[in-house]
Amino acid sequence: GSFVRKTQGVASGPISFLKVIDAATEAVKQGGTRRGANMGILRVDHPDVEEFVQMKLDGTSAANFNISVAVTDAFMAALEAGAEYDLVDPHLGTAVGRKDASNVFQLIVESAWAVGDPGLIFIDRINAANPTAGLGPIRATNPCGEQPLHDYESCNLGSLNLANFFSPRAKDRFDWDRFAAVVRLGVRFLDDVIDVNRYPLPQIDKTTRASRRIGLGVMGWADLLLLMKVRYDSAKALALADKGAAFLRAEATAASRELASERGSFPAIGQSVYKGGKMRNATVFTIAPTGTISRIAGCSSSIEPVFAFEVVSKIIDSELKDVHPLYAEWKEQNPGKPLPGYFRAAHEIAPEWHIKTQAAFQKHVDNSVSKTINFPHEATVEDVEKAYRLAWDLGTKGITIYRDGCRES
Repeated sequence: GSFVRKTQGVASGPISFLKVIDAATEAVKQGGTRRGANMGILRVDHPDVEEFVQMKLDGTSAANFNISVAVTDAFMAALEAGAEYDLVDPHLGTAVGRKDASNVFQLIVESAWAVGDPGLIFIDRINAANPTAGLGPIRATNPCGEQPLHDYESCNLGSLNLANFFSPRAKDRFDWDRFAAVVRLGVRFLDDVIDVNRYPLPQIDKTTRASRRIGLGVMGWADLLLLMKVRYDSAKALALADKGAAFLRAEATAASRELASERGSFPAIGQSVYKGGKMRNATVFTIAPTGTISRIAGCSSSIEPVFAFEVVSKIIDSELKDVHPLYAEWKEQNPGKPLPGYFRAAHEIAPEWHIKTQAAFQKHVDNSVSKTINFPHEATVEDVEKAYRLAWDLGTKGITIYRDGCRES
């Protein structure tokens, strides 16, 4: 709705341009086998927010985008109070109207229930926790939400398979010493990637090298719990998540400090929380979805539960059947017996336990966490609303949900 001086016309707004980028992604995708992935984030105080929230309800629009609403602290306060909040002209920064926070929130949860989009990004929380706030505000994340980034910034990610550190004879049945050594190796490896990488634009090269963000993370979490015979949805699992994430963060931070002594701190350290100290990388810890790499590594993905113990995946024109190895082994050794209670698939776990798991890891992650909150098909709009509010209450940086069967493919 803004006035365009050169053409004497009116700006068509962000959604029209998002659709242009979506069409371009589709055209590029036609020539290859890798799907396009974009993230579209609009602030909740943008005048076009309602159109944005409902954009994917037709089931075809913006198929190459995940979309999220950047929710502000002011919006959440208005929601709690049952009040209105200001809409802001993004060009002028002035208030241009008011909306009822409850009505907008209802539109968000209804759309998420219907098609899985939009998610929420708690943008003020992300910026409050951003170690390089001096470089300006963060406005968006990568396509799966685990990596908040400055404009033109990139971050390389790597994940350790937690199941590989299971050790029946060790304290806690986990080899903490070996885990520490591999975390430190992972930090060095990811730091090297920043220097050998070739960047598509000079701005990306400059911004990435200024902060030297890396994101070491984990996969195989569900496998580790199976090996330990611990239920995913249990206090014991949450305690282990808390301990493991705190340990990884401490070791990765120490490794980055040691690298700074050897190679120098990241150039923008003066504009960060590490000013006056030594640190090679502005951030060290990310939890990514690990979809393809966990399949290659033969482990459960990220911090997700096992989706199903027997699953058929359709990839391009072929089908892959996966039977979980620990499940197969138990069945072979215990023919005809019912599965023990610690074999928990994603749909047997209540949404709040998915969120509690995300929050337990997020407490220690200096970037963010990608986590799908799975809902059964019969879940209600109220169930989704409860989950979105719980994600806020438990201190996560964002949430995305998927209700079984809410999309055709």
